Amino acid sequence: MKSVYSIIVAFSLMLCASCFWKADSNALSDDTLRHMAAKMLMVGFKGDTITDDNPVVGYLSNLKVGGVILFDIDLTGSRELGSRNITTAPRLSKLTAQIRELAPDGIIIAADQEGGRVQRLKPQYGFSQLPAAQYLGAIDNPDTTAYYADIMAKELVEAGINLNLAPDLDLHSDSCPVIGLLERAYSSEPEKVTLHAGITIDHLHQVGILTAVKHFPGHGSANADSHYGLTDVTATWSPSELEPFKQLIANGKVDMVMTAHIFNRQLDSVMPATLSPHILTDILRESFGFKGIILTDDMYMQGIIDNYSIEEAVIAAINAGADMLIMGNNISTGFEPERPYVITDMIVKAVKDGKIPQERIVESYNRIVRTLNSLKEGVNN
Repeated sequence: MKSVYSIIVAFSLMLCASCFWKADSNALSDDTLRHMAAKMLMVGFKGDTITDDNPVVGYLSNLKVGGVILFDIDLTGSRELGSRNITTAPRLSKLTAQIRELAPDGIIIAADQEGGRVQRLKPQYGFSQLPAAQYLGAIDNPDTTAYYADIMAKELVEAGINLNLAPDLDLHSDSCPVIGLLERAYSSEPEKVTLHAGITIDHLHQVGILTAVKHFPGHGSANADSHYGLTDVTATWSPSELEPFKQLIANGKVDMVMTAHIFNRQLDSVMPATLSPHILTDILRESFGFKGIILTDDMYMQGIIDNYSIEEAVIAAINAGADMLIMGNNISTGFEPERPYVITDMIVKAVKDGKIPQERIVESYNRIVRTLNSLKEGVNN
């Protein structure tokens, strides 16, 4: 049976999503820790509408996760267009309205809408075809970039999505299979990447949409895809890959930064970027002065789970400085409906066992609450 104190805490959390917590030495209750840990998750689910038996109902109304991530193709199922969450523009708008209704305290609703070949809102579903970043960088016309950014922003707003997992700040390399060959980078020149990404961010911000720039500290020079295994960029990476992140952060344009599951001995001889305190805390937080949410790429990508258990990876990522963990449940490991609950309990146990400092959870929770509060003032909530 729950203690009276635990019941009061749980009730208070339901009433006050805007509560901030002090990172003091007083131990938090299990219920409070669980609430905070769940807010650190961005989860995926199946279906383009929410029925009572859909697991996402529990993720939102019981677990109260911080975010959901939407896909158009179910990689754990048929792999056909429209087999996951995004099928038509009207149905997507209804889906995101259902999500917000189940999360009255606020929820981050995310999707990858870069343009080109990485575009979840596709013409097949009633959306515009947006050009690839490489095309915009090659034209190098700010007005053209702004034109397409306005189209992107309008359609995201109408769809009810409030976080775009874009733009991509990686530098172009013809040899990179997951960035260069897919035309996802604006340019090999940091100045061009900074210019065109900044324009895109500005136009999304004008309508209340947040962005998550990626993939820190640079995935563009990789000769392999971290979705499918260890990706070592030590021999190919250049410090210039940090420049777009550094400049846009300095200009106050960056809401969130997504990490790369890459190994770079130039920066950390032991840990991949997502799990590296030096990369996420020393460089991104302290050197670059980034104050927003650090968001991991999907924690079940093989670049991580081929080398670490999920428990090891989650603990290391949080200790490194990550605030939110993507658990898209749409990858080669398959769909596991209980995964968000398992990961939440894993985080709580790690704190109680002394493997994650309580202060780390409180810091991340407060950043997430600030973001949720800011979204309440936007057009999507």
